[in-house]
Amino acid sequence: MPNNKNMFSSLTAWRRRVAQRAVHAGWAWVQRTGAVTAEHPGRLRFGALGHGTRLAFPQGTVFGEPWIHLGDHCIIGEQVTLTAGLMPDLDLGPDPILRIGDGVVLGRGSHVIADTTVTIGSDCYFGPYVYVTSTNHSYDDPHEPIGKQWPRMEPVEIGPGCWIGTGAVILPGASIGRNVVVAAGAVVRGSVPDHAVVAGAPARVVRRWYPDEGWQPPLRTPAPVPIPEGVTPEQLLALADLETSPEEGSAETETVAGLGGGVPETRSAEDPRDARSAEGRRDTRSADSASPAESGSGTSA
Repeated sequence: MPNNKNMFSSLTAWRRRVAQRAVHAGWAWVQRTGAVTAEHPGRLRFGALGHGTRLAFPQGTVFGEPWIHLGDHCIIGEQVTLTAGLMPDLDLGPDPILRIGDGVVLGRGSHVIADTTVTIGSDCYFGPYVYVTSTNHSYDDPHEPIGKQWPRMEPVEIGPGCWIGTGAVILPGASIGRNVVVAAGAVVRGSVPDHAVVAGAPARVVRRWYPDEGWQPPLRTPAPVPIPEGVTPEQLLALADLETSPEEGSAETETVAGLGGGVPETRSAEDPRDARSAEGRRDTRSADSASPAESGSGTSA
């Protein structure tokens, strides 16, 4: 007779798998449907929402959208907060308060608080949980709760091409140049020059590029080799599928050969150079295993 316990356990496991797949499929549908784009803005009415820009679902706190301008091809991660003004439903005037350029990526959980103007240049990449604010609390009056004192506001500007690491904080009045790396967890205030790396709290310049000297201090690792010109996506996919030792004359070997000088050479297991290397290693081991008398290195009696 069949074991009823095993039968019910199998049925329960099957139901759980079906329910899990249904939940995952449903959540994926919700994410696709809830994403905000120029074609499907939902309830959000941004002052500008560029072509190809997408705000992932679920969104964080968003208000003051008429004074928020987003460029083309931006990626705004889940739970990202974008605000213009101290609170919703304020009239902030004719000009945008928060400007985000083309191709900007804001990582999950990041906050951009623009009580006064905040500008993020094109092609900036933010890691998760970055905090950018143009407002700081004031504590001038020692007898008044800090949260009730009027805050200080200063514009923030982040130049194009910057990389902002996870958990970095950009404070009011910060002016960051172009192609700047802000290390994870750094707290940036004041001005940062172009082509610099800053780290720490408060952040300080730890490396900078000069036209006549290059990077100072010098980089400790060699620059990555770029992909050769003319390489197609299909060739890159074929390269990713290469086996460890493809057979001589295989399609994979021909693909590698067609990529040009930037890709390491691929040899088959029967390559004569491998055979010579193996023979040389055997000779070395034979010499090492010989007795002192046989190798001529021993002393005579």
